[in-house]
Amino acid sequence: MEQEYARLNMPIGETMFSQRSIRRFRSDPIPVDDLRVIMDAAVKAPSGGNRQPARFLILTDPDVIREFGALYREAWWAKRRDEKRPWTRREEIPAEDRGSTAAARLADEIKDAPCIVLALTTVKNGASSVIPSVQNLMLAARALGIGSVPTTLHAQVLERVYALLNIPPELEFHLCIPLGYPRGRFGPTQRIPAAEVTYHNRWATPAPWSVAAARA
Repeated sequence: MEQEYARLNMPIGETMFSQRSIRRFRSDPIPVDDLRVIMDAAVKAPSGGNRQPARFLILTDPDVIREFGALYREAWWAKRRDEKRPWTRREEIPAEDRGSTAAARLADEIKDAPCIVLALTTVKNGASSVIPSVQNLMLAARALGIGSVPTTLHAQVLERVYALLNIPPELEFHLCIPLGYPRGRFGPTQRIPAAEVTYHNRWATPAPWSVAAARA
C-alpha cells in the first residue's frame, strides 16, 4: 500500500490548487500502473456506513471509446435542446461562451480520449457515495500529470450505453470522467474567493478570516 500512494508524491495543496477541468487530451495511453493507483485512490474515499456502493467501468479500447463517443456527442446536444439553446452546431456557439465552447469540443473529441471512466452505484440515489470517489480519482490523476473532467449523460442515450458496455440494469449511472495527458496546462485556476461564498454561524455573516482581514 505504501508503495502505491508513495507515487502520488505531489503535495496535496499543489494538487488541489492546480486542478482544473481538462477537456483536451493527447492520444498517449495511460499506463496500467497509473490507472491502478488512480482507482485505488477512488475506492479509498469515504462512504456512508462503509457500504461502498460505487462501481467503475474503465474504457481503454479505442473502438469501444469511439462508439461511446458517438453516444456522448448525441447526449451533449440532446441536453442543449432541453435547455432551449438555439445552437445546432459548435460553430454557432457565441465566442464569449467559453464554457459551452470547451464542452462542445469535448463532445466532438471524447471519442479520441485514451481512457474514460464511468462511475456508477449499486444503490439508487447513490451520488453521495460516488462523488467523493470521483474527486479522489481526479486528484490522484492530477498528481500523476493526468487531466480529467466530470461530466454526465442524457437519458436519451443511457439505454444504448448500457447495452454497448454490458452494464447490468440495476446499476445507477452517475458520472463519466475522460482521462488523458492534457493538450495545454493545469492551473493556476480562477475561482471566487472563499470569503465571498462562505458564511459563519448564520447566513450572510462574513467568514471569520474576512472579518479579521477587515480589522487589520
